[in-house]
Amino acid sequence: MPEPSSAVSPRPPKQRRPRSRGNGQRAQEAMRDRLIESRLTPNAISLTGFVLNLVAAALVVDRLFFLAGLAFVIGSIMDTLDGHYSRMSGKGTQFGAFLDSTLDRLEEGIVLTAVAAYFASRHDQAAVAAVVIAVLASLMVSYTRARAEALGVQCTVGLATRPVRVVILSAGLIFAKGASLGHFELLAPAVYVLAALSLFTVAQRIAHVRRELTRL
Repeated sequence: MPEPSSAVSPRPPKQRRPRSRGNGQRAQEAMRDRLIESRLTPNAISLTGFVLNLVAAALVVDRLFFLAGLAFVIGSIMDTLDGHYSRMSGKGTQFGAFLDSTLDRLEEGIVLTAVAAYFASRHDQAAVAAVVIAVLASLMVSYTRARAEALGVQCTVGLATRPVRVVILSAGLIFAKGASLGHFELLAPAVYVLAALSLFTVAQRIAHVRRELTRL
């Protein structure tokens, strides 16, 4: 007669109750679903940011620097949202990515051109030259990344990335003229910092690409 087994049958695992999602998360998901089902496209967000940057440039010409800074900040935020919305909604296209990158370069250049016109009206040649350098260097920052990625090298290194440049220029515009600063204008210092950091970033990316290609 076989002996009874002394092994104890394992207890069935306890089933965990699914955590109830908060009202905030459900509201976010509902809003996301509505946006995805709507006719809103990433290209529309990109074009809205472009229009806001045109408004910022016009406000600079009218010497309304604080409002120009706000318009520039909101327009730049729109430029950031279009990429996130494109990935989230699945509505992104290759042309949309191309349009977004193209408009980013135009927006920065248009606002800086208005800033250069302001300094030219004040006969501040050093600041005008700094703006020109900032425009060229910011274009080169983007170009070096695109060219490096075409060669198979990731190139996101450097100090003066797009968000950093937006912060510097926004601060310069918003605090261009402030009585609380003892009539010390921050627009010119911001342009000098922007030009210097952009040039330094170009050098950083050139060195990075050379190092990576040599390693490969």
